Amino acid sequence: MKKTISILTAALLLLSLCACGNSAPAATQPPVPETPVPSEAPAESPAAESMGQALLKDFTDRVNADPEIGAEALAKALMENPVIQFSGDALPVEPGLLTGFGNTEITGFAQGAMFAPMIGTIPFVGYIFVLDADADAEAFVQTLMDNADPRWNICTEADETIAEHVGNTVFFVMCPA
Repeated sequence: MKKTISILTAALLLLSLCACGNSAPAATQPPVPETPVPSEAPAESPAAESMGQALLKDFTDRVNADPEIGAEALAKALMENPVIQFSGDALPVEPGLLTGFGNTEITGFAQGAMFAPMIGTIPFVGYIFVLDADADAEAFVQTLMDNADPRWNICTEADETIAEHVGNTVFFVMCPA
């Protein structure tokens, strides 16, 4: 019995280590053809935006269209952006310890919402903060950037971190490139 439990424990430990490793492409994959594929986009189109830049643009457009939009409504709207290709949700947050900022308490906002995937191994976390009218949005954004930890997830790390504001509404995201 003890031997069986020991073997099962060792197998579970081995599987947990494998879950955090980088997987290499399978050796049996067919080679990619070297024939160029014609592009459907015009030649003068700009390079593709990163996920974070696309969400920032969406955020800016929405806040400029409706400056009174609340944090949770804005976060839910951003989750519908087609660059997000995972299931997720938006939830209200209160000042204090927030995912992605280690042991630093994030305070000084009137409304807050987090939007994130339902699967915790995706390196993505976003926030919308609505600050009080007399708050210093630039200082708040700097606090977020100074305390952001792109490796808050155990097995993954975000590629980009973006924090910007439109008026007193702040956008923050750590995500894959």
